[in-house]
Amino acid sequence: MADSNSSTDSVSIDVETIYLGGKEHIVRTGCGSVSVIVYGDQEKPPLITYPDLALNHMSCFQGLFFCPEAASLLLHNFCIYHISPPGHELGAAAICPEEPVPSVDDLADQIVEVLNYFGLRSVMCMGVTAGAYILTLFAIKHRERVLGLILVSPVCRAPSWSEWFYNKVMSNLLYFYGMCGLLKDFLLYRYFSKEVRGSAEVPESDIAQACRRLLDERQSINILRFLQAIDGRPDITQGLKKLQCRTLIFVGDGSPFHAEALHMTAKLDRRFSALVEVQECGSMVTEELPHAMLIPMEYFLTGYGLYRPNQFSGSPRSPLSPSCIAPELLSPESMGLKLKPIKTRIESKLPGAQR
Repeated sequence: MADSNSSTDSVSIDVETIYLGGKEHIVRTGCGSVSVIVYGDQEKPPLITYPDLALNHMSCFQGLFFCPEAASLLLHNFCIYHISPPGHELGAAAICPEEPVPSVDDLADQIVEVLNYFGLRSVMCMGVTAGAYILTLFAIKHRERVLGLILVSPVCRAPSWSEWFYNKVMSNLLYFYGMCGLLKDFLLYRYFSKEVRGSAEVPESDIAQACRRLLDERQSINILRFLQAIDGRPDITQGLKKLQCRTLIFVGDGSPFHAEALHMTAKLDRRFSALVEVQECGSMVTEELPHAMLIPMEYFLTGYGLYRPNQFSGSPRSPLSPSCIAPELLSPESMGLKLKPIKTRIESKLPGAQR
């Protein structure tokens, strides 16, 4: 539940989640409380995640962390801090309607308070769509706190007319009907490709059905508040040139945010960014085709001296320090261009030297 108290007190609660040994911390910030699930050795470099609208770590990143190769890469090298948007955590109560709706700037600044609570100086970031926008804004405003960005179907402009229309319809559905079937249809369109969503002839996939069940657990007012914040977001395109970190972008070619991801990639410094387009996939690559993320992430993290545990014996506890990567390791073929049936496509190469 949101709390306007600006105290930095926190309650730490053991929770039974799919991440055995994970612990939930409720961190009170200047614009309400935020849930953070911490998993792993806190001596390792930190990686924070931020999910898309109406999701949390269970419904947005479970597929990626259940992919054995990706899990070994990430969990071996990082301590994971799953940040939920206010009121999106498991078992969240409805936020009081009297509480002011936070802006995207408030949500980005809230991350600073979370980092300060855990004593984290700088972090690797991973976000999906709305969460990717919040983390990008955070990186622009607090450049010294971000080591790198892994963004999935990101946006950086204000909502287009079509997105504004969809957001308006979803807002009305949330306000008048709550988490109804039609609203779930809109959200699944936002998240998944048509192959996953199914049709009159093809039933919904297990992924889509599981997502529908998880959406039932959300409080409508809490989703509406996050939607209002994202719908009111400003264009941050000009700020992208200020980023001082490397950026890896994934987007499915069936994502409604595909054009937005291409726009963002075009505005980033090409020396320090890369785009991976995943065929026959929607926005939430982390759930729909998480194994498509493995090879690009592996080479991206190689630039920080981080590797999968069965390859090198380097310590994951060492600070993240970008290093040179051999050019042959960064060819499109090495990044997965010829992988089938995933067929990832690379827009630009990752950097070969420290900025």
